[in-house]
Amino acid sequence: MQNISADAHSEPFPHLIFHDFYNDEELSLIWEELDFYTKPGKLVNAKDYGGVITHTNAKALWLDKVYGKEFRNVSNILQVNRKIFDKDVLGAFAGIHDCCSIAKTCNHDSTKIRYYHDGDMYDPHIDSTVQFLGFSYFYREPKRFEGGELFFPDYDHTYSCDNNSLIMMPGWVRHGVKEIKIRDSDYFDGFGRYAVTSFFGNKEKE
Repeated sequence: MQNISADAHSEPFPHLIFHDFYNDEELSLIWEELDFYTKPGKLVNAKDYGGVITHTNAKALWLDKVYGKEFRNVSNILQVNRKIFDKDVLGAFAGIHDCCSIAKTCNHDSTKIRYYHDGDMYDPHIDSTVQFLGFSYFYREPKRFEGGELFFPDYDHTYSCDNNSLIMMPGWVRHGVKEIKIRDSDYFDGFGRYAVTSFFGNKEKE
């Protein structure tokens, strides 16, 4: 595994931030798929991807529902993001706080991709049905937009969502996305902010 820098935080809530998480080859595969989805008719509204319809206007796609178990290998993202579940990555996250300790035995995950363009946002909410969250962020450089930060109103804390970064945290942490502002850019130009979300944890085997 490549040498990836990370910042571990137990305050104001347990979270781990990785910088430059994906290498150039992995990024190329991710962008190939993101470019495909940033075409008319690909991404869907919150009511169709399991988002909170009263909280967000950003469009997204639930990749596991698109590809299922049988065709996961068709998705570059679903292949490349296995890196998140490397034992060293999960071990680093699990070591931050006791509430994260079971992350290292993760046996279940699900992935959504979401695109934020001008005027898109996500009101603060809690992902109460999942144990842990991993947000990976991508945008074209030079950056063309303002806003889009991940914010935590209960803690007066904000994360800038740097390009090719990954933040991991418990699902009980209330979080939202500040409104994106971008000028002179059509939605399908792809100059907004992408988030690839991994919902993960432990699930009883059927």
